[in-house]
Amino acid sequence: MVSIRTLAPTPGSKTARVRKWRGVNSGSGGRCGVGMKWQNSRTGTGKRYPTFEGGQTPLFRRTPKKRGFTAFAPKEFVIVNLSSLDALAKKGFVEIDYAVLYEKRIIREKGKLLKILGNGTITEKITILADAISGSARDKIEKAGGTVNIA
Repeated sequence: MVSIRTLAPTPGSKTARVRKWRGVNSGSGGRCGVGMKWQNSRTGTGKRYPTFEGGQTPLFRRTPKKRGFTAFAPKEFVIVNLSSLDALAKKGFVEIDYAVLYEKRIIREKGKLLKILGNGTITEKITILADAISGSARDKIEKAGGTVNIA
């Protein structure tokens, strides 16, 4: 029968805390497992604060502190291939832009720029409004009789 008096942790699940720096006879006294000399045996070494980078100049010292600092923020594009545009053109869409692609769920993200890539072929005559286009995609669209407008 189990009672409060007989409750105990599972054998082996609890271990005693290792008490370092408590003398040689404690089992981990003396140098306490940190060696005898050099950086990591000293107090206040680099390992003890979170911005330490192994002797490399830390990030907070590498970044400019004055005169305004703008971090690099690349333009984020949504990629659409010509094969997707050809499928829309065969359904009767002549003018294709971001709104049409979002409405037809080809693009599922708002707020990014639209880039057309040349993967696939296009057979219909279409007009495309995009933010960027690859050279091969532009050639294929113009060969099919379409036009490209860069916003």
